[in-house]
Amino acid sequence: MSRSVNIAIIIGNLTKDPEMRYTPGGHAVTSFTVATNRNWVSEGQEKEDVEFHNVVAWNKLAELCSQLLSKGRKVYIHGRLQTRNWDDANGVKKYRTEIIAEDMVILDSRKDKDPGAGEGVAAKEIQTDVVSGTDSLKEEEINAEEIPF
Repeated sequence: MSRSVNIAIIIGNLTKDPEMRYTPGGHAVTSFTVATNRNWVSEGQEKEDVEFHNVVAWNKLAELCSQLLSKGRKVYIHGRLQTRNWDDANGVKKYRTEIIAEDMVILDSRKDKDPGAGEGVAAKEIQTDVVSGTDSLKEEEINAEEIPF
């Protein structure tokens, strides 16, 4: 049997606050966008390219992403790529490639984003939050019609 691998790993910043919804079946789903930068030098000029990644988290990981993440936070996302397709109102086929998150690590502290945050917090303030989505639903338990976006 041949093997295949579908792994996506990104480190970047959220471009806006996450949006959480619930499917008709009661499953939490959170979507957000992460921007990653690539820098290089060409002909003596510094160049930069920004890529925007659509990320979707399910169940407990979705709830935690919704609670802990906000615009500008730096995150590590580990998951798999998935492309959905549908026909729009005009009958044109549309495609959307997303990273289905399995793990998420917050790489900055809240204090980095809010100068007033962390005041009066004990010395063991959490600098990095680690969240794993491995206890989420199995893929076959999620019906594509339940995806609210």
